[in-house]
Amino acid sequence: MEKQKNRKIKMLAISDVHGDSELTKRLAEKAEKEKVDLVLLCGDNTSPFETEDLIKPFKKKNKDVLIIPGNHDSFATTEFIANLYGIKNLHGYSIIHNGIGFFGAGGADIGPGAISENELFRTLKKAHSGLEKIKTKIMITHQHPKGSNSELSGVKGSEAVTKAIKEFKPDILIHGHIHEAEGIEEIIGNTKVINVGRKGRIIEI
Repeated sequence: MEKQKNRKIKMLAISDVHGDSELTKRLAEKAEKEKVDLVLLCGDNTSPFETEDLIKPFKKKNKDVLIIPGNHDSFATTEFIANLYGIKNLHGYSIIHNGIGFFGAGGADIGPGAISENELFRTLKKAHSGLEKIKTKIMITHQHPKGSNSELSGVKGSEAVTKAIKEFKPDILIHGHIHEAEGIEEIIGNTKVINVGRKGRIIEI
């Protein structure tokens, strides 16, 4: 997926669609209209009743898609979907697109995508290891960081995500998980942190 460098990237970042295929169809239309380079699915993508039409609308629009699991997605299901549709599962991995490094880890502390804090940090560290020489980096998680404004819901954020911000210093962290905090943007350290939510957020870098 590495392409021409030194050009801005436009992304449509989405989280928590929870199997709503009508929503993903609308978001695919938005991706086409906005001429985005990448679609980022930040977890809680599936439901027990709908998986088939979650990725297909974006593929029909010829969009590159990156995905991570949420706490409602099993790791196996996410990997199956990635293989089936030829998209990249970033859980524990990285890619370089137009000179920008993307790395991530999904899951949360409950549900089919449950992951411990230690495992989450190890997974982010593994994912970041392929980007040591990359200047501009974007980290994608499902969980929000500990101490972030998304804790307004009363749900404690992840210490592992906060630790990863401090250690790996991504330019942007994109996450979801806390529906009530959709759209919140803040700065932690030198990292812009964005809770993108299910409506989708256009991000350019």
